[in-house]
Amino acid sequence: MTGPAPHRREASGPARPWLLVLSAMGVVFGDLGTSPLYALQESFHGPEAVAVTPGNILGVLSLFIWSLLLVVCLKYLTLLMRVDNHGEGGILALVALLRQGPARRGPGWAVGLGLFGAALLYGDGVITPAISVLSAVEGLKVATPIFEPYVVPLTVVILLALFAVQPLGTGKVGGVFGPIVALWFVSIGALGAWGVAHAPEVLAAFNPWHAVRFFQESGWHGVRVLGAVILCLTGAEALYADMGGFGRSPIRRAWFMLALPALVLSYLSQGAWLLHHPGSADAPFFRSLPAGALYPMVALATLATVVASQALISAVFSLTHQAIQLGYCPPMHIVHTSRGHMGQIYLPGVNGALMIACVGVVLGFRSSGALAAAYGVAVAGTMLITTVLFAAVVRERWHWPVWGWLPVVGGFLVLDLSFLGANLLKVVEGGWFPLAIGAAAFLLMEVWQRGRRLLIEHHNARGLELNTLLQGADANGLPRVKGTAVFLSGILHGAPLVLVHHLQHNRMLHEHVVLLTVHTEPVPAMGPSERVSQEPLGPGITRVVARYGYMEHPDVPDALRRAREFGLTYPPEEVTYYVGRVSIRAQRGGGVPRWLKRLYGVMQRNAHPMIDYVRLPSQQVMELGARIDL
Repeated sequence: MTGPAPHRREASGPARPWLLVLSAMGVVFGDLGTSPLYALQESFHGPEAVAVTPGNILGVLSLFIWSLLLVVCLKYLTLLMRVDNHGEGGILALVALLRQGPARRGPGWAVGLGLFGAALLYGDGVITPAISVLSAVEGLKVATPIFEPYVVPLTVVILLALFAVQPLGTGKVGGVFGPIVALWFVSIGALGAWGVAHAPEVLAAFNPWHAVRFFQESGWHGVRVLGAVILCLTGAEALYADMGGFGRSPIRRAWFMLALPALVLSYLSQGAWLLHHPGSADAPFFRSLPAGALYPMVALATLATVVASQALISAVFSLTHQAIQLGYCPPMHIVHTSRGHMGQIYLPGVNGALMIACVGVVLGFRSSGALAAAYGVAVAGTMLITTVLFAAVVRERWHWPVWGWLPVVGGFLVLDLSFLGANLLKVVEGGWFPLAIGAAAFLLMEVWQRGRRLLIEHHNARGLELNTLLQGADANGLPRVKGTAVFLSGILHGAPLVLVHHLQHNRMLHEHVVLLTVHTEPVPAMGPSERVSQEPLGPGITRVVARYGYMEHPDVPDALRRAREFGLTYPPEEVTYYVGRVSIRAQRGGGVPRWLKRLYGVMQRNAHPMIDYVRLPSQQVMELGARIDL
């Protein structure tokens, strides 16, 4: 039986682990940490609300506690964090693991399911900033109704400011995030302990029998409450997805030493308050605070929710970058905001789309309660898909026996399906929104992937063998001129179309010719010795393959500099880069719907220029266009 490879991101030095723990606070736990602002409130005041009785309070609290223990502690921190792709986690890391091997494709159903799970994260990325900031600002209404008309406008201003500072980069924006979230956890933990001390009988919620009895007494309505309970798990996927940036140990330390105790104490404190003040179910977090703590906690909650929003925004940037590298998304303009950390990126197009969507959500739903109905569907769907992909990895890649993985996976599937079923009941109330975003993102990824496959098939069917092409060029006496020409190719064999068109129209060949293919491997990063390989094809003609991981950004000039190790010496300023630009004309037939071909053509025309994406010097680039009938 085989398992995951050892994690390669271990910290060194006595202070480094604790710095990583503090950093993980700000990036990993922002979303989970702000759930107390609205999660318990929805159980007793939202559409799935149950009566505020002692039995129901202890039953719901027991569901919260055991959901955190089983899903976050056991599933994500104990089990899933053992499944890594060279230290990276998350849904696309599982997809990449399934794509490794001779076929490089993986099971089609698993890859498709993983893409849909990744697409659902876009819905999460839209709703999280909106509901987090809105729920924090709503605390002002608890202080005095005078602030009620200003809640939505103030939320919009905060969100606009958050998106406006994204070009500065995650490093600068998030420099103080760790201490803010740590202060938030310390505060809600201390205030939670104060609340529990005034009603210690609430500690009975640790007994899971209260959760069982809650379902027995509530029946079908109790199942619907799971749609609110899942709100305490929002952000759990970030524990797994951000593993590559911090490592297992810092995330586990931050969770067990501070985040988990603080969250449990906060939920228990709210329950303790409701035991004696059942009329406070509309805002149990803020109403349970002691006198004088309301305004400071509103301010701290606002800062903490900004951190939670930043974590999701950065995650969407990273997810999009990975999708581009893996061939599921067209190239986009990517700005690297740090020289020392390749993962710190900014995507202007994605940032603008997220900003418009988040502001639109706030203006459309106008309250955290209304948004909560839309929130859980994407979270539950992502959790379920992660479990299924985990089962596929341990079965397909590690060859675990059925008796080793089926009981564990089966137990988590029961939990995930229960949460998903409860949240699907909220589709009409707003749950359709993240599903619509996820479906749209999945459609675009699938169209781009299938379109690229069609282009490759078209090239293979109509392309020429390189030897045939070169023999014809020699037979026709085509001249060889001084200089070096680099032809970018999307294939690893044969003659690229851009070379064919060059010979047809320019009727000459450079003295030195490089056929360069940028290839993405299903691993996060490639080692220096694996980056570049070369193969002589003829007099003055060489094929070079530059390999990158899905967390890296292609850099063709750098790849050519590395190719000098193989004897490819030429002045960089004398290199001419030839790039093909294809125009798609959709035709009927071929087994692919015409609308899909048309949509792919639109996406390709609007994609970011390849010369910028692979960092070519624009003054040395020649583009050759071609119209292709698909």
